[in-house]
Amino acid sequence: MPETAPVEPEENPNPKIIVDPPRWLRFIIRRIGDRATNPAKRARRRAHAETQRVKSGGPHIVEYFHQLDDPYSHLTAQVLVKFAARYDIIIKPRLINATGGKNQPRPSELAVWSHRDATLIAPHYGLSFPQDAPETPSPDLQSQAANYLAALSPEAFLSEIEAVSTALWNDDKAFFAQRAEPSADGAAARVAGSQRMAELRHYSGATFYYAGEWYWGVDRLFYLEARLQDLAANKAGVDGYLVPRPDIDVSGVDASALTLDFYPSLNSPYTSIIFDKTIAVKNACNIAFNHKPVLPMIMRGVAATNTKGNYIFFDTKREGEFLGVPFGPIITPIGAPTRAAYALLPWAYEQGKDEALMSSLLRAAWSESIPLHTKSGMRRAVERAGLDWNEARQQLKRDDWKQLIAEHQHEMVEGMGLWGVPSYRLSGPDAEPDLMVWGQDRLWLVAAEIKRRAGK
Repeated sequence: MPETAPVEPEENPNPKIIVDPPRWLRFIIRRIGDRATNPAKRARRRAHAETQRVKSGGPHIVEYFHQLDDPYSHLTAQVLVKFAARYDIIIKPRLINATGGKNQPRPSELAVWSHRDATLIAPHYGLSFPQDAPETPSPDLQSQAANYLAALSPEAFLSEIEAVSTALWNDDKAFFAQRAEPSADGAAARVAGSQRMAELRHYSGATFYYAGEWYWGVDRLFYLEARLQDLAANKAGVDGYLVPRPDIDVSGVDASALTLDFYPSLNSPYTSIIFDKTIAVKNACNIAFNHKPVLPMIMRGVAATNTKGNYIFFDTKREGEFLGVPFGPIITPIGAPTRAAYALLPWAYEQGKDEALMSSLLRAAWSESIPLHTKSGMRRAVERAGLDWNEARQQLKRDDWKQLIAEHQHEMVEGMGLWGVPSYRLSGPDAEPDLMVWGQDRLWLVAAEIKRRAGK
């Protein structure tokens, strides 16, 4: 990789005020984060929604948004009938188009990644994804599927969607030839569904919306089930969850023949709740480990929106609660604090303190509201990691961190085809292809694969 490769793009599509927010903006973001992550405020919102429902005499209504060319929607289609049968709910299904734009940048790469990811997780959830499925289904078959589904009642949609989605991903033209009727304007239905989702301030397919909150695909369905069970909306005999989250388990495993590369980011809420869990997995199984931080996506030029940011704050909070990890109050370390923190990394590596430093910085920013944009805040995080502050101040002048971080980013984005964090690459033994995954909700998959490969 050339020595001159920039760690940050020369022309960032994100506004400078977002990449390097002034102090006042950091505190506005803090207040936004508090609204999204405060459990008491969430409880009040839920109680109000339920009071309004009871007062109106209405049923529990769940809206479901299905994107025909989305692999996660195909997985979700396989559980919809069972989900509907477990609860006293009315499901209103809607077809949507891919959002694209700043909410879903890099659409062609997203198609490749989601296809790969859905294939990896499906067996662990007791689901399936067609082995020879194209990256995206035929546009013509998508139109036929949309026309057919748009003409169905909600009940018929739920009963048909798994078969329709399976035929679509298997490129089964005969299936659609036999279902020319009924037919409606599928294109208009997808536009209407997309508009409804935008009104509700979301952007992704395979999602459920219930009383003010969003639940993404089979990965988050158990949160919606838990909420419905709390409201006693489950039918007699229903307990547990349709798609429970697998455990993060490497107990009794010696993975010394394997290697795990870990790509975290200091400005990533999701990284903040999984960083220490990742280190614990590494320590528990004796795997060879490479800690490879990258810059935040916004600093790398990946576009962002307020809608996506608000959802990520909210989602990280419930993920943190599930993992037993604190999240909030926050104060973003993006921009200058991140550059200062990363300037310390080469020095921290030399002392074997890079993991401790990153852990301390993440906790400071994302669960303790320690302002890393101040000297006192940075000092607290550095000293807690077992590093000397006076020496650290001298290291802040280094710029060799830029080449190091640029190399990590090149590996992750160009080498692995991933752009989000945290990302993982599991290598070995020799006959196995690398496992490359993205997301804090994939550490369980990394752990399962470590266990399988080490068992060989």
